[in-house]
Amino acid sequence: MNFKEEILQGIPTTLPALKEYDTNVNHAPKRKKILSAEEEQLALRNALRYFEPQHHATLLPEFKNELDTYGRIYMYRLRPDYKIYARPINEYPGECTQAKAIMLMIQNNLDHAVAQHPHELITYGGNGGVFSNWAQYRLVMQYLGQMTNEQTLVVYSGHPLGLFPSHKDAPRVVVTNGMMIPNYSKPDDWEKFNALGVTQYGQMTAGSYMYIGPQGIVHGTTITVLNGFRKIKKSPRGGLFVTSGLGGMSGAQPKAGNIAGCVTVCGEVNKKATQTRHSQGWVDEVISDVHKLGERVTNALKLKETVSIAYDGNIVDVWEHFDKENIHIDLGSDQTSLHNPWAGGYYPVGMSYEAANEMMANNPEEFKEKIQESLRKHAAAINKHTAKGTYFFDYGNAFLLEASRAGADIMAENNIDFKYPSYVQDIMGPMCFDYGFGPFRWVCASGNPEDLAKTDAIACEVLEEIMKTSPPEIQQQMLDNIQWIKGAQENKLVVGSQARILYADAEGRMKIASAFNKHISEEKIGTVILGRDHHDVSGTDSPYRETSNIYDGSRFTADMAIHNVIGDSFRGATWVSIHNGGGVGWGEVINGGFGMVLDGTDDAQRRLESMLFWDVNNGIARRSWARNEEAVFAIKREMERTPNLKVTLPNFVDDSLFS
Repeated sequence: MNFKEEILQGIPTTLPALKEYDTNVNHAPKRKKILSAEEEQLALRNALRYFEPQHHATLLPEFKNELDTYGRIYMYRLRPDYKIYARPINEYPGECTQAKAIMLMIQNNLDHAVAQHPHELITYGGNGGVFSNWAQYRLVMQYLGQMTNEQTLVVYSGHPLGLFPSHKDAPRVVVTNGMMIPNYSKPDDWEKFNALGVTQYGQMTAGSYMYIGPQGIVHGTTITVLNGFRKIKKSPRGGLFVTSGLGGMSGAQPKAGNIAGCVTVCGEVNKKATQTRHSQGWVDEVISDVHKLGERVTNALKLKETVSIAYDGNIVDVWEHFDKENIHIDLGSDQTSLHNPWAGGYYPVGMSYEAANEMMANNPEEFKEKIQESLRKHAAAINKHTAKGTYFFDYGNAFLLEASRAGADIMAENNIDFKYPSYVQDIMGPMCFDYGFGPFRWVCASGNPEDLAKTDAIACEVLEEIMKTSPPEIQQQMLDNIQWIKGAQENKLVVGSQARILYADAEGRMKIASAFNKHISEEKIGTVILGRDHHDVSGTDSPYRETSNIYDGSRFTADMAIHNVIGDSFRGATWVSIHNGGGVGWGEVINGGFGMVLDGTDDAQRRLESMLFWDVNNGIARRSWARNEEAVFAIKREMERTPNLKVTLPNFVDDSLFS
């Protein structure tokens, strides 16, 4: 069969041959044993229901072995033989262009160059799954290949419930991931229900089919690093940024440091992750000896080099060694997957990667103790540096949250707040999100690099025109974004699909999208897929990250994210998603995303104008009601431009009344 025929086949009637476990691929760690004997039987029944009864006797011992060996049933036998990557859109089967675009994005999420654990269908973050097993992948791709413009595919945490009649303006796909009853959102609940095969952790853009590789966060990280140096009133040249994590989204950090112009040190315990980022050119050098690292960094700082260095080891060793050697760290953070601390998101210092993985699977309680001990050491070393003037910020990965739970010394004097801010509180919230700036992104569905270069030029031209009349409050944001897009080609950001990320507000997104749609209609470029990171103005309610600068007591509510995805659904999104989880942990955040296909039609123009306006301004309005002054400014400005918009504004109370 050719590629299109294999897609349309779905789950084959004749079982494919067993596949050997490929040790050259970066695999997910073994998940801990958490199911009772009765629950294991239920997990097996749940897996077998994807297959006709004549195959059950063959598959039962195989799936039981996977469950025993890996802690999950991945159905490795069903993994396709064809290479998975973002093909040009016309290579996918079917008559529905929107469905083909979604297939392209799904395959991009599972591309070996993009995905963290591709054979386990995990894109990033240690457990951010596109699907839970390969049967789900095959069925979803088959449904999309059959879809018409008057059907909607419903996906429950990776499971395709089916194709339902709808209409051309409805989303083609509606995705939910991990939407648990609130009392069942503890970390062990994810372990249990994921092992049963009934829910999954979609991260943010993994389970919503909108991940674009580490580029997806590199712009935001660059803005964060630049503004971090601005906060301490120092040029990045000759400055040092120390952090950790190179696996998925965290792999953007060294590239962002290079773009900002500083020296970056990024610790990573997984050698395969380090090798991947080094081979892709996202980190310049790899050093395994902490003493040699100190010497290299000292020399680089003297010469004011721009260089990124991966430390092949545990980041705690770096913090402690740099303290001992008095190597001054200007900016510090951490981007390990501490939303997932007990299952491979963070590794204890003083243990090899292999020994830690073995303990994680076979002695989870001792592993948890080791993790918490390491977090206490990690925080103690950071405290020594901040006492010397280091500016440390939490990157929203639950580092401070888990460190506090481990008893580390990271609480403020009031014993309620952390002594270090989230980067959203200090940087991204007031400087970007409150003004409506967030991670807009697009993918050129032709797969043609020339289309991407053309869209870069179009976006730059639009932003430069907007900047001519932008108010002083957002001039710096506009300038940063124009400089970013001008340097996008030379920075070689593409991994996987021909994609780009660009921070923009509603005006910028709508005008850029309109310009794309016009060029598509004139056949100057091919189909474009719009999206964004869930880490945005409106899409996510996360009290320790995206909404950490909400101070009216509502940061623990999730109304904004739910309204965001509902509004996107009837305003024209091609697909929508809503997740429990995301970058800070299961039960800690609700986040929503979308995808939108531009095909050059009047319908696409109508949809983009309606949906992109809501997708941003919903969040600005909520942030305004929280009395965030930047958001009040932004929503008042929008009401002046859009007479149909009427937003409830807050009245400010004189502080002296409470004195």
